Amino acid sequence: MRINHLLVIVPAMAFTTIVTGNHSASAARGPAFGAMTVGAHEHGDRDGGHRGKADGRKGRDRDDDDHGKDDDDLGPKRNDFVDIRGVRPDFRRPRLRDGGSGGTFISRCGRNENEHYNSDNFIAAPGVRNGAQHLHDYVGNESTDGDSDDESLKRADTTCENGDKSTYYWPVLRLRGQRDDTPQARQSEKDGNVGRPLTPASVTLRFSGNPRDDVREMPRFLRMITGDAKAKSGDGEKARAQWTCTGFGDRRTEKYPLCPPGSRVARVLDFPSCWDGENTDSADHRSHVVFPKRDGKCDDDFKPIPHLEYLLTYDIPRNRLFALDGFPSEKHSPITDHGDFVNVMPDGLMRRATDCINNGQNCS
Repeated sequence: MRINHLLVIVPAMAFTTIVTGNHSASAARGPAFGAMTVGAHEHGDRDGGHRGKADGRKGRDRDDDDHGKDDDDLGPKRNDFVDIRGVRPDFRRPRLRDGGSGGTFISRCGRNENEHYNSDNFIAAPGVRNGAQHLHDYVGNESTDGDSDDESLKRADTTCENGDKSTYYWPVLRLRGQRDDTPQARQSEKDGNVGRPLTPASVTLRFSGNPRDDVREMPRFLRMITGDAKAKSGDGEKARAQWTCTGFGDRRTEKYPLCPPGSRVARVLDFPSCWDGENTDSADHRSHVVFPKRDGKCDDDFKPIPHLEYLLTYDIPRNRLFALDGFPSEKHSPITDHGDFVNVMPDGLMRRATDCINNGQNCS
């Protein structure tokens, strides 16, 4: 276990990327909305870290892709995008009060370089293959699939440092107009998810404190979800989508952001942090751990635990259409962004992380 005090400083109003990658292969030109040129995407013609075969095959244009579907039918729509410079800069974190816990702990687990993905979700649909009907990126626990349970997770290897066997996962972001070379490509196409999955340029898994109180340790095998994968077709009350661009962390939107040159597309997946003190799961996978009030205070009978955020960034080539994987009914709406987590940290690591947070230190 390595604890580096004051190693990582994460300002409230900006993104700090922890694991970065430089992906510079040229991208073939593909479909794009004309309006996307207004907020031109970052890094010129870089390919955004597309997943590819080990032999370095480039992505192909839609004309050479026999898995393509018409984007107008699939979504997203033009009004699902917004120039980040037109978004109001009004994001604020709750003020840290006396007695609050102001530290952070970063779990370093990579960017899914080993291409661990599937369309399962063992939290919401245990034992069901393709239960999610969209592809997930996974970091951390290397065994996670639809058949996972506490015992299988405990036995597995991990991509994380310090023996963190937790599973962290989220739907992939795809670049339209390029071939999906994953083993799940045909099933993805049947579910309306087309294009090349993008490897994030950076992944930050950040645990922070509570602005009003110390946090207690998460129980092992605690399950948490955030967001609503069916927010577009449903009432959207559980939606938690937060999109932005690097350098614009105080501007958050439920739409896909169009970023200026030099800025990456970014997703923030913000998890609940008030635990009922007893259960590691519940029938709806939400009632046992809920979000705090606006000022950070937990409701009565709920206890503050470390606040987990996924910060994901992507290099999107200039003027290229990108979209989130989702259920067929959701038309790739950005409001459906969501994430899942199961805590499989060793008890000692969770204890040290919690101590770090409560002592106001920044550790990894």
